[in-house]
Amino acid sequence: MKRIVTVQDISCVGKCSLTVALPIISAMGVETAIIPTAVLSTHTMFSEFTCKDLTDQITPITEHWKRASLGFDAIYTGYLGSFEQIDLMIKMFSDFKTEKSLTFVDPAMADNGKLYPAFDEAFAKKMASLCAVADIIVPNITEACFMTDTEYKAEYDEEYVKALLKKLSDLGAKICLLTGVSFEEGKTGVMGYEKATGEYFYYSHKKHSRSYHGTGDVFSSTCIGGIMNGLSWKDAAVLAADYTSECIRLTIEDPNGNDYGVNFEQAIPMLVERLKK
Repeated sequence: MKRIVTVQDISCVGKCSLTVALPIISAMGVETAIIPTAVLSTHTMFSEFTCKDLTDQITPITEHWKRASLGFDAIYTGYLGSFEQIDLMIKMFSDFKTEKSLTFVDPAMADNGKLYPAFDEAFAKKMASLCAVADIIVPNITEACFMTDTEYKAEYDEEYVKALLKKLSDLGAKICLLTGVSFEEGKTGVMGYEKATGEYFYYSHKKHSRSYHGTGDVFSSTCIGGIMNGLSWKDAAVLAADYTSECIRLTIEDPNGNDYGVNFEQAIPMLVERLKK
């Protein structure tokens, strides 16, 4: 059985970060170790949420793992809340990365042309330094623009996205995947670029009428889970896009669906069945 470690926060209510990553990757048959970077009562869509920072626990955890000679087939980082946490992840990559293991970064920090309230452009440049030492990165278009000093455009063409992917690759990552890419009305998808081959890849599916918090975490968790199951990065991206789309569809159709996250639990049987094919 493959083993990964994912490093991101825990939102006790609100389907995102570790509360999404752990069940999805585990359901895909991959042992999932975790390092929680913070514990929040809810995700940040809610008002008056509580937050306990756990930065001071990261080094003791990783040092214990080194003494215990624990290793991982992949290290997957999601939402990181500070410059210090990014530095600790760069060190963790250095300490635990092997020739056979994979480093996977979801630089969760922005969307729709804006950084999240807790971050500024200096943080985006710091996140770029983590992406530079990763094998695979999965930013959305906004995050990619901030990390590469590119003007954000809500409307764009294929050449704009290809140039953005090339700029991301120039940071250092081997494979760059951009999520939320749309070239036609009613469609959205993912576009990727592999540095070694110079090859671009695009996959699209139906764009749903609503968007939900945490779908980026669903995509990233499914993508790394697929790769750990032996899928190519392209096939893993297709699986992740289809699963995320199905989660959104089920939530829209559920009269009791929550507006703070998708019904990813209901779609897990579909995910497992797809992995068998």
